[in-house]
Amino acid sequence: MPLVHYSTDYVFGGQGGKAADGGPRPYTEADAPAPLNQYGRSKLAGERAIRAVGPVHLILRTSWVYAARGANFLATVRRLAAERDELCIVDDQTGSPTWARAIAGATARILAASWVRPEGVVNGPGGAGVGPSLAEAGGLYHLSAAGSTSWCGFARAIVEADAAAGRGRNVRVTGIPTSEYPLPAARPAWSVLDNGAIAAAFGITLPDWERQLAQCLGAG
Repeated sequence: MPLVHYSTDYVFGGQGGKAADGGPRPYTEADAPAPLNQYGRSKLAGERAIRAVGPVHLILRTSWVYAARGANFLATVRRLAAERDELCIVDDQTGSPTWARAIAGATARILAASWVRPEGVVNGPGGAGVGPSLAEAGGLYHLSAAGSTSWCGFARAIVEADAAAGRGRNVRVTGIPTSEYPLPAARPAWSVLDNGAIAAAFGITLPDWERQLAQCLGAG
C-alpha cells in the first residue's frame, strides 16, 4: 500500500527563480526549499522523513487549499462579506488557489491507475497496465491549480461570483500590503508551483483556479 502525504507551497521562501522576462517563475520539485515559518518547516520535515524511510510513496505539494465547507479562506471571505461593506485583503502574496476536491480527484486517479498488486503487476479498475507503478514513478510532485492570483484577487473573485449568483453581497474588496496585515508567521510573497512533472508522469493537469472556484461554488 503506497503512502500518500500532502505537503505545501510554503516549503519555499518566496524568492523563486527568474523567468525569461525577469519575473519570478513557478517553483519546480528541483528548487531548494527555504520555509519561512514553522508550518512550512514541519511539512518539509515530513517530506524528508518519508523519503528517508523509503516506503512506496506519493508526496504532493499543493497550495492555498479551500473547499465549500469547513474552515478555510473561502469560508472566511463569505462570512466577512456578509458582515462588512469593505474587505481589506493582502495583495502582494501570489499563489494558486486549489480546490480540495480537485486534489482528492487527482490523487484517486493516480492511485487507481498505478495500483500494484502483491505479485507486482500494475493494475487498476480498467485492468492491468493502465498506468505507471508508484514503485517506479512515485516520489515528490507539485499539484496545484493552473494560473495564479493574490489573496485579494481570490477574495474579489469569490465576492463577485457569489453576488452574480445572488448568494451574497457585492462588497468592495481593497488590496493592502502584507505590512498592513501582520501575522505571527511570515508567508512567502511568491509560491506558485510548476505542475509539469506530475503531468508528464501521470497525465494529471488541474484546471485554472478561476474554473475550479466556479466549480466549487456551483457544487455548493
